[in-house]
Amino acid sequence: MKSFINSAKAFIRDEDGVTAIEYGLIATLIALAIIVGATAVGTNLNAKFNFIAGKLA
Repeated sequence: MKSFINSAKAFIRDEDGVTAIEYGLIATLIALAIIVGATAVGTNLNAKFNFIAGKLA
């Protein structure tokens, strides 16, 4: 029984899994920011090209 209690205490103190989850969340937020930024740039660039195409026609 003591072995089980010691194993449970060691599991609670172990922070390796928490660190991996935090890194995963940070990577997800960075990827989301890149996607949002690329979408905004793409939309603005498309508007500029349409404006130029309209002036040429």
